[in-house]
Amino acid sequence: MVQPLFAALDPMLTFWPYFATLLNVLCCVLATGHAVLTKRDTRATIGWVGVIWLAPILGVLVYIWLGINRIERRARSLRAERPRLDPSPGLGGVSAEVSDQAGTLTGMLLEPLTKLVRDVTRQPLLAGNRVTPLVDGDQAYPAMLQAINEAVRSVTLTTYIFAHDDTGQQFLDALQRAVARGVDVRVLIDDVGGRYHGPPMPRGLRRAGIPFASFLPTRIPWRFQYSNLRSHRKILVTDGSLGFTGGMNIHAGNCRERHPRRPVQDLHFRLTGPVVSQLQAVFADDWAFCTGELLQGHPWFPAVEPEGRVLARGIPNGPDDDFETLRLTLLGALACARASLLVVTPYFLPDASLIASLNVAAMRGVQVDIVLPAESDLTLVQWASTALLWQVLERGCRVWLSPPPFDHTKLMLVDEFWTLLGSANWDPRSLRLNFEFNVECYDRELATWLTDWVHRKIRQSRSLSLADVDGRSLPIRLRDGLARLLSPYL
Repeated sequence: MVQPLFAALDPMLTFWPYFATLLNVLCCVLATGHAVLTKRDTRATIGWVGVIWLAPILGVLVYIWLGINRIERRARSLRAERPRLDPSPGLGGVSAEVSDQAGTLTGMLLEPLTKLVRDVTRQPLLAGNRVTPLVDGDQAYPAMLQAINEAVRSVTLTTYIFAHDDTGQQFLDALQRAVARGVDVRVLIDDVGGRYHGPPMPRGLRRAGIPFASFLPTRIPWRFQYSNLRSHRKILVTDGSLGFTGGMNIHAGNCRERHPRRPVQDLHFRLTGPVVSQLQAVFADDWAFCTGELLQGHPWFPAVEPEGRVLARGIPNGPDDDFETLRLTLLGALACARASLLVVTPYFLPDASLIASLNVAAMRGVQVDIVLPAESDLTLVQWASTALLWQVLERGCRVWLSPPPFDHTKLMLVDEFWTLLGSANWDPRSLRLNFEFNVECYDRELATWLTDWVHRKIRQSRSLSLADVDGRSLPIRLRDGLARLLSPYL
């Protein structure tokens, strides 16, 4: 019995190396074809092809694990299953005449930029808006709470962090009072951000009887700071006509006048005018995606009358239908800058194309100032950011480190005329992996006010030179360089 068994296995033992080799070649060919067809960067393609062929079987497994962009694919597939929102009922106050007026008012100042953003976002530039900056939670939260307390028809709120602290309780109470008055209220919280501080806020919302949903519930560990496919948007709209957006989450640390244990600097904005319909449309789309409920009609999308002079347009960004809209907007703005360019961001990990565009702007004679926090709340991100700063410093960009407390401000200004505000950072997670919302504004008065505000921040900041970056000790430079290798995932 044993001898016949070995005789039967002998051909398999003889030919299995050939089968394994054939299988490996087939897998390598398939993986190589996928890399060639899907990778945008030639260097990344060459690198992955090398890994695939030089490490038999293992190289293919590593490529399947790390090389395939499942984030964009999963986001697109999830979004494809959502109910489709018909935006037409919500644009009752946004006439074609107003949109045409917006196109002419920009004149020749930044006309190429208006066309670029229109093409990448498929959104009209709207005239007749008013945009008011709100510094820190000390200004933003009272205005937001007042808007909720005065709402008579609807309240929609989406945020990344909704802390269950004193500030969060104020918002919870205001939302509960709105529900008691008969106001239609909808609250959307990111599932990861909603668990950052104390007991998860959804529990409080459920007990208060407030309609809410969690964005993409996940099993990842609590407070995992580098998770992706998250909704990082911050939008509040009341009665479909008054909106708030920017970079500010809801937690007590933003109320600096109360001297919190971990204070945070930040900037938020109050918006009125037709652009509020674009804020509401983004919320309604996310709400339909998470719950299946379509928010349409007058309570959510009333006719919005023009009441200011700011030209504005909402810019949704995410790894789905709006993939890389913000990155293309940044590149367009950098190319259009003529005199000055101000960037304020808490996390600075731009890709090679953005770094090149910053450098080209500086070499064209544009004064480029980049304001970063001296102390970040994410240590790995700060190390990685420091490792690449030499690339912008050597070409003439100026980098400033704002003193504590941690500066969470997100702002970009071009030529004291164009403003970009919103939730996105200058890092891969905001530009490629998470869902963000920004607003571009064309207005001299608004941009001048914000430019002066940033310059006051710069006067209190420390200038970082190329010598400072090069002067780090070898262990520190190695540490920062290794952290930079993780930048696509931070």
